[in-house]
Amino acid sequence: MTRQIVIPFGPQHPVLPEPLHLDLVMEDERVVEALPSIGYVHRGLEKLVEKRDYKDFVFIAERICGICSFIHGMTYCQAVEGVMDLPVPPRALYLRTVWSELSRLHSHLLWLGLLADSMGFESLFMQSWRLREHILDDLESTTGNRVIQGACKVGGVRHDVSNEKLGSIVAGLDELRPKLDDLVNVFVRDDSVKHRLGGLGVLTEQQAWELGAVGPVLRASGVSNDIRQIGYAAYDELEFTPVVETGGDCYARTMVRAKELFTSIDLIRQAVEKIPEGPVEMKVTGNPWGEFYARSEQPRGEVVHYVKANGTKNLVRFRVRTPTFTNLPPLLAAMKGLQLADVPVVVLSIDPCIGCAER
Repeated sequence: MTRQIVIPFGPQHPVLPEPLHLDLVMEDERVVEALPSIGYVHRGLEKLVEKRDYKDFVFIAERICGICSFIHGMTYCQAVEGVMDLPVPPRALYLRTVWSELSRLHSHLLWLGLLADSMGFESLFMQSWRLREHILDDLESTTGNRVIQGACKVGGVRHDVSNEKLGSIVAGLDELRPKLDDLVNVFVRDDSVKHRLGGLGVLTEQQAWELGAVGPVLRASGVSNDIRQIGYAAYDELEFTPVVETGGDCYARTMVRAKELFTSIDLIRQAVEKIPEGPVEMKVTGNPWGEFYARSEQPRGEVVHYVKANGTKNLVRFRVRTPTFTNLPPLLAAMKGLQLADVPVVVLSIDPCIGCAER
């Protein structure tokens, strides 16, 4: 009879600087089951909605996650705007789209660097983060901040960006594209990367769908599902095709994120070419009444913001379903049968943000 032991993984681990704890049930070196424990960084952000004016709460919503902060703030604004039936100026919608895609670029480049680091590929890690700096510079020059932008508000955005500046961002991305090509080619063609990631942590299409996977985790298993297709912000005016892979393993999830870099660049170019003139915000008066939920496509997948209001300046309830939380059940399924040494790479393959998941 094979003897089972339980090995704790996390909440501190060199590959994963996130407070996720897993109890790994092992038979020899093989994972039989993984039992998660979360709640190490619960911050009570959803409760704060009862004490902060709904207009100011966007700053707290952004701080749910540092990496995809802008999209959190934008999704919260979309939810409040839905309750109040506010028409957002078209130029503001286009600026939200540009900033969303810049956020996706910097998040994917950050993750590609962390993945390279987990494989001991330090030069690839440094190159990924070097290219990410160009994206952060664009965010800083247009919003004033590199990570927590603070650019979104209920009814639009806080300030405009000149067409000349937007054009220079596109020109900079065009100059960056050959370097991104070289970076992605390493992930796609390097034998050591393929050997390390191929066939690891496989999620079938049926498993990914039934377990509620979202974002690149879902699309890497062959499901063409991208919330940007519902047409929030200015996405209904832009053309793009979701990146889909069929392998369902760590390599496929890497390919989805790597190829989405170029999709984001194309979307930014389209948005800059089509952005209309006009105001970037509207005056918001009164208080919200009712309930609404808004959805957006974060770098990690679908995020849902739900708000409930009773006509006062403070919302009654605010709930968030983040993509990392949704991707935990698929992760646990993908870990069954792994060797112990493969666990960190598979955990990293869902691009986890535990602080985002716990709020």
